[in-house]
Amino acid sequence: MADDDMLSWDESVFRDEHVLELDYLPEAFLHRDEQMETLKYALRPAVRGSRPLNVMARGPPGTGKTTAVQKLFDELASVSDVDVVRVNCQVDSTRYAVFSRLFEGLFEYEPPTSGISFKKLFGQITDRLVEEDEVLIVALDDVNYLFYEDEASDTLYSLLRAHEAHSGAKIGVIVVSSDLDLNVIEELDSRVQSVFRPEEVYFDAYGEREIVDILQERVKRGFREEAVGPQVLDRVAEHTADSGGDLRVGIDLLRRAGLNAEMRGSTEVNTDDVDEAYEKAKYVHLSRHLRGLSESEAALVRVLADHDGKRAGDVFDVFSEETDLGYTRYSEIINKLEQLGLIDAEYSSVEGRGRSRTLSLSYDADAVLDRLEE
Repeated sequence: MADDDMLSWDESVFRDEHVLELDYLPEAFLHRDEQMETLKYALRPAVRGSRPLNVMARGPPGTGKTTAVQKLFDELASVSDVDVVRVNCQVDSTRYAVFSRLFEGLFEYEPPTSGISFKKLFGQITDRLVEEDEVLIVALDDVNYLFYEDEASDTLYSLLRAHEAHSGAKIGVIVVSSDLDLNVIEELDSRVQSVFRPEEVYFDAYGEREIVDILQERVKRGFREEAVGPQVLDRVAEHTADSGGDLRVGIDLLRRAGLNAEMRGSTEVNTDDVDEAYEKAKYVHLSRHLRGLSESEAALVRVLADHDGKRAGDVFDVFSEETDLGYTRYSEIINKLEQLGLIDAEYSSVEGRGRSRTLSLSYDADAVLDRLEE
């Protein structure tokens, strides 16, 4: 390799590495005009001081749902008398936690961690909205986590009926789900179904050409000129399409490939850098799901890594010994991990014992254990 193709210590292939982080909000939001128009249509009444239409945004992971909400919320933040709060339900997965986050969004400080009932918390939020004559738009991002914890119906019921509990309280709700197996409406209580008639916005998986367009924009802003050629970009797009069109895989892949090029001391990223990085980037979902687990949920994943493919009863014996938790909680955790796609629980017949579940990890055990320690 010629010297002028080598990076010096203070050089980088990146122009702005932040552009390649997963929480970066892009200036150009490509191939989502139709979805943005539907969202704007639903939220427009809030700008006029009325309760907006409720919205359900669905689609596979990494298809721009969160970005769309954040883009609109950024625009609405400058409108007086409209408050916007996005709740990450992977982190705040109970009704109380959701309303604590809404309280913080409105008052700009956290409510007391104990000693305040839900009723009081709820009352302070609705009082504020009525007194200030403000409209609140709530985005429940990754709402599927509320369903996994059996908290979705109560949470939505409180939000959707707020105007009945406190006359003049105006709240609109956007629910965002990446779990395509979850039928949001069907899984809600009938008391919620009767009032929840959302506008539906579907975010379909990006095609390979769309992926190239979007990643090209990131390359332009994130990398130095000529650091990433068309061949490299096509390879990244190919891997991204193989991961179900999840853009987060592609963005993470670009960043890791850039770091691999720097490791070699090269000013240019090549396809080998991309292929090597893909081994890690393809686990972007796994890392995200594992980060959201509680201690007892992570404990079961660790036990399964050592007892992969064993019967549920045998796994419980080990899990119970380590955590002192009972079978009911154990069963709930299995259901949640299965819904997250982290484990497979298959029923099989066992001679003399009827049907039993066999539990196995959906990912390579070493990959899981590595990411649990991150």
